[in-house]
Amino acid sequence: MKPIAGILLAAGVGARFDPNGVRLKLLEPAPAGAHAGRPLAVAAALNLKAAVDEVVAVVRPIDDEPQRALHAALAAAGCRLVVCERAGEGMGASLACGVRAASDAAGWLIALADMPAIAPATIAAVAQALRTGHMAAAPFVGDRRGHPVGFSAACFEELARLTGDAGARSVLADHPPFRVAVDDQGALLDIDSPSDLKSP
Repeated sequence: MKPIAGILLAAGVGARFDPNGVRLKLLEPAPAGAHAGRPLAVAAALNLKAAVDEVVAVVRPIDDEPQRALHAALAAAGCRLVVCERAGEGMGASLACGVRAASDAAGWLIALADMPAIAPATIAAVAQALRTGHMAAAPFVGDRRGHPVGFSAACFEELARLTGDAGARSVLADHPPFRVAVDDQGALLDIDSPSDLKSP
C-alpha cells in the first residue's frame, strides 16, 4: 500500500508576525498542544509524524542563521527536507514543491508549520478519508474547516502546477473536501501574531 505523505509548509517568512524580519515565527515556542514549548514548526511536524508514514518539510533556502536553525530542527524531528527555490512566490509554489517531492504517495496531507496543536487523531482521520476513496478531505470543527487538508493522488497534476499565494483554494473549489467531523480546537489554531503565542 502506498503511503500518505504529510507535507509541512515551512517556507514562509512570517511577515505578519514580525514585519522587521528579526524573529522567525516558526522557531517560537508552541503555546498549546502535545508539544507545547517546542518550536512551532517542530510541534507541527511531530503531530504529523505521529499519524503518517512520511513527513516532507518544504523550506526556503538557507539565507540566515534562523533559517539554518529551522532546517536543523526539522531534520532532527525526522522530516525529509525539500528546499523550494520558488518559496518566495507564495504558499501555492511551496505546496507544489512538496507534492512533487512525494509524487509516489497515495495522497498528501497539507499541514501548516504555524499550526502546532493539531491532534494526531485528527490527522489520521483525514488520512483515512483519503484511503476510503475521497479525492479531498478536511477536518471540520462544527462548520469551520480546519487543517490539515488532504488530497488523493488523483489531484496530483492540479497540485503540482500551483503557483502564487492562494494555496490549494482552486483545487478545493473543483473538489470540495469530504467533511471529517472532529472535536479538536487545535485544527483551527494558527499562529499569526505574537499575541497568539500566549497560552489559551
